[in-house]
Amino acid sequence: MIPVVKQDIIEVLKGAEDCISEGNASKLRELSDHTIHNSSIFQDEDSISIAVVIYSLFKICERTGNSGIGDFRSYLHHARKHLEKEEMEKYKLIIRKISEKISTIDSKFRLYVQDVMEKAQVKKGSKLYSHGISIAKASSLLGISQWELMNYIGKTQIVDNYGQPLNNVRERLNFARKLFSR
Repeated sequence: MIPVVKQDIIEVLKGAEDCISEGNASKLRELSDHTIHNSSIFQDEDSISIAVVIYSLFKICERTGNSGIGDFRSYLHHARKHLEKEEMEKYKLIIRKISEKISTIDSKFRLYVQDVMEKAQVKKGSKLYSHGISIAKASSLLGISQWELMNYIGKTQIVDNYGQPLNNVRERLNFARKLFSR
């Protein structure tokens, strides 16, 4: 596991433990968004599985209240401890157990997996767009709809970070000349 991924997962697990202890569903949602973002960046098995687990716990908590996820605190604690000790097999076993337990509690678990993957793809598409790839090309590369990508980009500040548009033809021509004269 990449060290930065490992450290981030440890922090997310600790944060999720705290959220469950405090009964803080909104903070669990923030963690869920953070883990989905990481899974879109690193696209490794561990980031994706944590993203699915945290998102699933958030969804259960959202529907049933904190009472539905209280038992998961000790699982998360043990997973974190095994990861800190670099006991990867034990860590992965606990994550699998958490996933299995979630799927027995909530029949929508498969939908959560799909939802996390779709959100990760859209976030990845927005990153491509922010680096100058067109919305059409980014959505085509990632197999998502342009509408999904535009909807997400519209909620971000990606477009706001670009400079002021050049309004007249002369300004655009001068800009293009400067750009290609280098």
